[in-house]
Amino acid sequence: MNHAEFLAAVGKRAGMPAAEAETVIRATLTTLRERISGGEARDLATQLPEEFRGYLHKEVDFAEQLDLVEFLNEVRARTGMDAQRAADGARAVLTTLREAVSAQEVEDLEAELPTVIRQLLYPVGRGVGA
Repeated sequence: MNHAEFLAAVGKRAGMPAAEAETVIRATLTTLRERISGGEARDLATQLPEEFRGYLHKEVDFAEQLDLVEFLNEVRARTGMDAQRAADGARAVLTTLREAVSAQEVEDLEAELPTVIRQLLYPVGRGVGA
């Protein structure tokens, strides 16, 4: 998936124009980077469009323990969007991310995320493995 396709998919899923979609992609990937190990961040980055790889750049291997509310609050704070728009955007980004990377990479990512954050990888009404 290239940059334009990723951006369009996020925008369509979240009902956002391209500029807002770009903002929520940056905020969500930056927040995700803080929640996963450095190795996983690097692995994900290699499978994303070049324009988004820097958001996952991480110097240390440390991963913060964030629950779903904290994760979404970080995205909201970074975007300046209201809580619902930020949550819709984060879900759109992570759902698109799941489609853009290999199945093995999705498994590796899921292994590092708590169940409550993993749910953002799947469209509303669908669970893990659905």
